[in-house]
Amino acid sequence: MSITTITMENIQKEVLESEKPVLLDFWASWCGPCRMISPLVDEIAAENDSVKVGKINVDEQRELARAFNIMSIPTLVVMKNGKVVNQSVGARPKQQIVSMLA
Repeated sequence: MSITTITMENIQKEVLESEKPVLLDFWASWCGPCRMISPLVDEIAAENDSVKVGKINVDEQRELARAFNIMSIPTLVVMKNGKVVNQSVGARPKQQIVSMLA
């Protein structure tokens, strides 16, 4: 599955109305830990057709970061049926990220 860049314009359709669980990666280009987990998130997207993966650049999408109360990055958020069901802050090993989706 490919990764979708999430913006205020597409969050309703891509995330809130998604029939699949959605893994959201809140990140910024200057964030070292964000760059560490980005390839892991990419792998998860490629390996799991049952999950939609979206990335949100907090510098470009400040309103979305505020809406999700993002205080630190990287933050990973799992959404099901338009609701937050899991969230973690900081770099995580791939298996911990995958286990968030269960």
